[in-house]
Amino acid sequence: MQLSGAEIVVQALIDEGVQYVFGYPGGSVLHIYDALFKQDRVKHILVRHEQGAAHAADGLARATGRCGVCLVTSGPGATNAVTGIATAYMDSIPLVCITGQVPTPVIGSDAFQEVDTVGITRPCVKHNFLVKDVRDLALTLRKAFFIATTGRPGPVVVDIPKDVTDPNVKIPYVYPREIRMRSYHPTEKGHPGQIKRALDLMLQAKRPVFYTGGGVILGEASALLTELVRLSGYPITSTLMGLGAYPMTDPQFIGMLGMHGTYEANMAMHETDVLIAIGARFDDRVTGKIEHFCPHAKIIHIDVDPSSISKNVRVDVPVVGQVASVLAELVRLWKEQAPSAVGRPVAEWWDKIGEWRRVDCLHYDRTSEKIKPQFAVETLYKVTGGDLYLTSDVGQHQMFAAQFYPFDKPRRWINSGGLGTMGFGLPAAMGVQLAFPEAQVACISGEASILMCIQEMATCKQYNLPIKVILLNNGYMGMVRQWQEFFYGSRYSHSYVDALPDFVKLAESFGHVGMRVERPADLEAAMAEAFAMKDRFVFLDVVVDPTENVYPMIVAGKGQHEMHLAPSLSERELA
Repeated sequence: MQLSGAEIVVQALIDEGVQYVFGYPGGSVLHIYDALFKQDRVKHILVRHEQGAAHAADGLARATGRCGVCLVTSGPGATNAVTGIATAYMDSIPLVCITGQVPTPVIGSDAFQEVDTVGITRPCVKHNFLVKDVRDLALTLRKAFFIATTGRPGPVVVDIPKDVTDPNVKIPYVYPREIRMRSYHPTEKGHPGQIKRALDLMLQAKRPVFYTGGGVILGEASALLTELVRLSGYPITSTLMGLGAYPMTDPQFIGMLGMHGTYEANMAMHETDVLIAIGARFDDRVTGKIEHFCPHAKIIHIDVDPSSISKNVRVDVPVVGQVASVLAELVRLWKEQAPSAVGRPVAEWWDKIGEWRRVDCLHYDRTSEKIKPQFAVETLYKVTGGDLYLTSDVGQHQMFAAQFYPFDKPRRWINSGGLGTMGFGLPAAMGVQLAFPEAQVACISGEASILMCIQEMATCKQYNLPIKVILLNNGYMGMVRQWQEFFYGSRYSHSYVDALPDFVKLAESFGHVGMRVERPADLEAAMAEAFAMKDRFVFLDVVVDPTENVYPMIVAGKGQHEMHLAPSLSERELA
C-alpha cells in the first residue's frame, strides 16, 4: 500500500501493537496528528505537558513490560520531554519518543521551534535517529522499537522533520518483521562455564546473600528468581527498583538495602562471603563508600549489559546474558548437580540475621497524635490488601512507601529510581491505569512533588482515570529538610513549601473528589471511602508529622555497616 510519512508513523505503531500514544500536538507533528485522527486503532492520550507524556508512557511500560510511546512537537515540545526520557534511561525502561522537527531545508538555520533534538538527547537515550528521507522511516521505526525493547531496555528518540511526513508524498509501505543490525547484537544466553562457576561458588558459601535489582523485573525473571532463592534457602535483599521481584512478605526477604535500607539487609551485605548480584548495577545509593562495600565477599554478577560488569565494583564471576535464561540454567543445575543442597541450611547465618532483625530498625511512634507517614503507608496497605499498582514521586514519601508497603508481585511498584524525578508519579499512574482499567492504581506523593505535574489532573478528568492520589503533606520538601537538619545545622534554606494550595478545592476545581485527613483515627475510614469510589479520581490530602525522618540512613562517605538509626533506637551512629 502507498502511504505518506505521517501514515507510515501511525501504521508502524499499529504493526508494533501499540495501544496508546501519549502526546501533545504542535506545528511540526500536525501531519502525524491528522493521520491519527483518521484511524481508531491507536488511541492518543492528550496530556497537559510533554513531560507528562514521557512519564505516562514510561509508567505504562513499567507496569506492562511493553514499550511505551510518546509523541511531541519540535523545539520546546522535545525539550520538555527530555526529563521524562532521561528518567526512562536511568531505569532502563523501553520507550520510543517520536519528536517533530522543522523541515529538512531549514535545519540548522535557527528556524522557529528548532532545537538539535538528537544532540540534546544523545547523553540520555539508548539510541536516537534523525530521519531525513521518508523512504527510511518504516525501517527506522522498526529499529527504534527493536533497540528499545531488547538487551538492556531503554528510550529511543526518532526525530522526524515535518516535510518527511508530507501527506502529498506517498511511497510503498513495507514494515520489516526481522531486524538485523551489524553493530547491535544483545547477548541472550550466559556462558555455560561462567554459570557453572557461579553455582560452585554459591554452594561453597557460608554467609550468602542474593542482591537483586530492577533487571530481574525487566527481564521477566521473577518466578525463576523465587524458585532459585527458595531452592537455596539463602536470604535475599533488593534495590529500590527491584522490589516485588521476590515476595516481600516472604521470610527469606530481609528488606531493601542501601541508603534507606533495613539494618539487617545492610549488615548482611557487609558480612556476606558470597554476593549473588542479579540485574543490579551497584549504584552509589546501594554501595555507600566503595572501599567498604562487601569487604569479605566473592561477587557473582548476572546482567544483560556487559558494560555494567565491574563498572563500579570489581566482580569475581561475571555472567553476561538475559537474566531469565541464566536463572533457568542455574535452577536446572542446582536441581541436577546439587540435589543434596536443596534447601541447604545456613543456620548460623540465619541466626545472625535474626539478631539484626531484632533491632527493629523501622520502629516509629505508633502512639503519636499526629499522622506518621509510616502509619499512612501501612494503612494504605491494609485498605488495599496489597493488591495495588503504586506509583510514587521522589522524596521521603517514596522511601516510606518502599519500606512499609510490601510488594509481593513484580511491576506493582512504579517509581523513578535512578534520576529521582519529582513529578513522575501522577502521569506514570495515568499510563498504569490506562493499561489496567480495572485495577486499583494510586500515586503516593508529597506536596512539593505533586505540584510539578499537577496539570495532569485535567488529563485524568478527560479520560475518566480513577486514580487515587495519597498526598503525605508535611509542608516541606521532606528529604531536603531532613538533610538540612542532619548536615546543615537545621538551617531550612528554601525547603519550607509556603503558600500551598487548598488541595481539596484544587482537586474539585478539576472535577475530582478531594478529601483531607488530619487525625490518625480518621485515616483508615477516609482511605476506604476513597478506594470505594471505583470510578472517581480522588485526591486524599493527608497531613503528616513534619518532623519525621526516614531511618535507617547511610550518609555519603560511609559504609553499609555505618547506619543512623532512629533516635528512639540509638543515639549514636552504629559501627
